Amino acid sequence: MNVQLRDSADHAELERGAATRKDPKLRDRYRAVLAAINGGEAQEIAEEIHRSRRFVQMWVYRYRDQGIAGLKDKPRPGQACKLTVEQQEYFRQRILNGPTQADGLACTLRGPEARRILEKEFGKKYALSAVYELMHRLGLSPLRPASYHPKNDPVAAAKWLDSAPLLYRR
Repeated sequence: MNVQLRDSADHAELERGAATRKDPKLRDRYRAVLAAINGGEAQEIAEEIHRSRRFVQMWVYRYRDQGIAGLKDKPRPGQACKLTVEQQEYFRQRILNGPTQADGLACTLRGPEARRILEKEFGKKYALSAVYELMHRLGLSPLRPASYHPKNDPVAAAKWLDSAPLLYRR
């Protein structure tokens, strides 16, 4: 492949990126461009970095046209969150505070309960998968069980263990 350095500082940046980048896709982009600048052919480079010939061509040409900045991912558009930043923080605190009397007998708030809260308290309809994504973005784990149930009775549990069948006794 006939590709020239766009800037004299690019060679050092490409070597550093090929050696130290933690993201394997980005690291392979740097490696492909570096190998192309050193005179490698697309198929040889592809075999060396275990990627397709098309991958090599696409990123080498992107470097040729845009430079080092062209090797980074472009932002991917998507639908904005239905909740404002303040509402997201309130929702996060609401989930962290645990279930209330309005949540019924739930011992922990999982995805479906969080979905009902979003619809009831915020007037926003979410798919269950979107609720899990929102909770993940807010640093919440939707599947962590509560350490105890509100109706748990340790005395009754100990009494049951004492009178349990022989196979279960200590």
